[in-house]
Amino acid sequence: MKVENGDRRRTDSFLSFCSFQQPKLASIINYLPHDVAIKIASLLQVRDLCALSCCSTFWRELCVSDSIWESLVRKRWPLLTSFDFPSSSSSSTSSSSSANSPNFKKWRKLYLKRHVELGVRARSVEKFVEACSRSESLEVRDYLNAVETLIATRFGFEDVQRFLFNPKVNVLLNLIGVHYCLTCLGIQGDELVESLRASEISDRHVCIKWWKVGRWIYGFRRRDESHSRWVSLAYLATEDDEHVLGVLRRGTIHEVVRVQISAVGHTSTPWSYKTDQL
Repeated sequence: MKVENGDRRRTDSFLSFCSFQQPKLASIINYLPHDVAIKIASLLQVRDLCALSCCSTFWRELCVSDSIWESLVRKRWPLLTSFDFPSSSSSSTSSSSSANSPNFKKWRKLYLKRHVELGVRARSVEKFVEACSRSESLEVRDYLNAVETLIATRFGFEDVQRFLFNPKVNVLLNLIGVHYCLTCLGIQGDELVESLRASEISDRHVCIKWWKVGRWIYGFRRRDESHSRWVSLAYLATEDDEHVLGVLRRGTIHEVVRVQISAVGHTSTPWSYKTDQL
């Protein structure tokens, strides 16, 4: 009985301490220097930042600050230029922005707008690849058109991971994401491989086949030369294989008359079948 009373007294003391400290902690948070609070919020990911904004009025007002969302926009989409950014108002600067400023939430709106737009664009690329690869193979012309769409929209690495590095979509779409990371974002090696592994697509394979014009020997033209390589997405991310990446980058040029990308287990259509479509 004495033990129970002792435990109860200690519990009551602890609860009293917590109830006493709670207003003090809330007061400390409310009186944090603005630059310190901004620094704390700027270290968070978007999801955590949104969660923090639900904690109190203080954090809700601070978490929509342009100084935070501008850094998030620039970090997620490094390929954006100044023409894509919101125009600054002469009546308010980043250092004197307040909740009453008409441009106070412009960077946050830009972030949310681009996030939605890129999701829609990624879905359109997925539908395009599906339409062009009904037989599980994709001609290099369509493949490069899909890559150009990503370039024009200026996808960021997070967008590629979110929308293209999905094990449930066609492996050709995964390959397009890898190609874009290597050639446009400059992301390769361990960083890219780690992302592929986290998405569970590093071991997915594709087959790249290309045909070169047959050589002329003693006035006779030999048959077109056929080449093929089976590679994993992880291999492409780590090895600078000019025989594969070079063919994908250049497409049909000079002596290469056709390039076809297909999933594992696909048998390519006969070369003569699509000669008239090139």
